[in-house]
Amino acid sequence: MISDEVRQNYPTAAAIEDQNGSWIAGGTVYQGQLALYIEPAAILDVCRFMKGSGFRLSGITGVDWYPLEPRFEVVYFLHSLERNERIRLKCKVGGERPELESVTSVWEGANWYERETWDLFGVRFNNHPNLDRIMMPDTWEGHPLRKDFPVHGHRYSYAGEETT
Repeated sequence: MISDEVRQNYPTAAAIEDQNGSWIAGGTVYQGQLALYIEPAAILDVCRFMKGSGFRLSGITGVDWYPLEPRFEVVYFLHSLERNERIRLKCKVGGERPELESVTSVWEGANWYERETWDLFGVRFNNHPNLDRIMMPDTWEGHPLRKDFPVHGHRYSYAGEETT
């Protein structure tokens, strides 16, 4: 549920809540930019609604809040040129099995952003067409932007074999 202040000042947030009040878990405004916390099960529906409202995807990333739980936050950056408006959608997912539904069926451009978030944070995107590593070598173990990843990382030779 969003506050009355957010509802009055951000008609897009009110429109999402009017569409389905259970989609939004909360909302904040920081330096004039709206961030809506979306229930993880609703991210695909919300993204479809946002696309239908003229919003485009400009990026997806992750945040690791280790040792807090839910550990991960996946952030979707949306913008509308017609409205001159930017919105961040945030989904909190647990650290045990972090996963969300892929939004590649809504925006094909989400493909690479989701692959990067998977590769670096380990958040799995269900029904993604090609969830393979995009930044790290295929032989890499782990996800290097997790806060509990070894400080020195893993060292690999050019042949892809681990070295000491």
